[in-house]
Amino acid sequence: MTPIITSLLDTDLYKFTMWQAMLHRNPQTTAEYRFACRNATAFPLAELEAEVRAEIDHLCDLRFTKDELDYVGSLRYIKSDFIDYLRLFQYQRDFITVKGQADGSLAIEAHGPQVHVMGFEIPVLCIVNELYFRRLQQPGTLEEGRRRLQAKIDQMRALKGGPTLAHPFEVSDFGLRRRFSGTWQREVVSTLAREVPQWFKGTSSVLLARDLDISPIGTMAHEYMQSYQSQGVRLRDFQKAALEDWVQEYRGDLGIALTDTVGMDAFLEDFDLYFAKLFDGLRHDSGDPFEWGEKALRHYRKLRINTHSKRLVFSDGLDLDKALALWRHFAPHIQLGFGIGTNLTNDVGLQPLNIVMKLTRANGQPVAKISDTPGKTLCEDETYLAYLRQVFQIPAAA
Repeated sequence: MTPIITSLLDTDLYKFTMWQAMLHRNPQTTAEYRFACRNATAFPLAELEAEVRAEIDHLCDLRFTKDELDYVGSLRYIKSDFIDYLRLFQYQRDFITVKGQADGSLAIEAHGPQVHVMGFEIPVLCIVNELYFRRLQQPGTLEEGRRRLQAKIDQMRALKGGPTLAHPFEVSDFGLRRRFSGTWQREVVSTLAREVPQWFKGTSSVLLARDLDISPIGTMAHEYMQSYQSQGVRLRDFQKAALEDWVQEYRGDLGIALTDTVGMDAFLEDFDLYFAKLFDGLRHDSGDPFEWGEKALRHYRKLRINTHSKRLVFSDGLDLDKALALWRHFAPHIQLGFGIGTNLTNDVGLQPLNIVMKLTRANGQPVAKISDTPGKTLCEDETYLAYLRQVFQIPAAA
């Protein structure tokens, strides 16, 4: 059977943008990443151990091709020395381990220099997802997926005769990590790009963006912000240090800032007039999206910034109905973008996996994400988590 990952371009754009930033700003950082499944599964994921190992073996044999590097290098914010690095890059099998556990879970860990191990996240999640759903797929599964996809297309087409708001509805595919399969993601994205190009604006998949000649879409990653908790700056200042380095790296490109590494309120304390003017907008990834959006609008208005010049990007567990409701609410006031993941690329009638592979330590110390959704808080060291809450004056979750 064809391997699941056949190209190193089969990853999210944010991996390349964070990769370049870390290579230039903090190349010495070491990191640990761990896989976790947050929901119940139809069978123990430990049963996939041998197949996952084989797929990762293949992944570690891949290299970037000249055509692939030419495409990445054509993106105006990618620098030539980063392309030179990618020309030499190869995943190292010694940096990642896969082991089935007695409780039926699957332990996958990557340890090593961050610029070498950070890229494992996306292919590992794709591999686990596709192996899992190969066992569950029935003869009518993809037909159900096509029926649901057509319903989404019909729903978007119905906007043509609806009310005209100040800012258009724009949706992108953010579904690479938890897709049903690579083949299905390609069908979904190519269908949307063909059928509703006025609303469908791109994909986070660098491979599909290249192959289908559509825009690659990406924003800042939690792991980028988290890594700055270990970079030697005062902990209270880690967000400002990360934002400043991003500005210096991209000089006006890729200007959407991620707000929920230690919660929206703590983020806005650091997102002063300087950053608010430099960044194009903000991305929501946890907590109530309507409350978050209203906080963002109030913050811009308090700083006397015209909200119509800024953008809010929503990407937390969206489906099309929720995206449209947010659009109708906020479009009179600010530009918008919607990144839909699982509900685009794994909406086939089967229960999706809620799997992650997250940064847990950097430079030998714990790092954390204190999400605005309590269930999405990530940290393996309760002492450090309590300290981080104290520094940013974040109450413990109820």
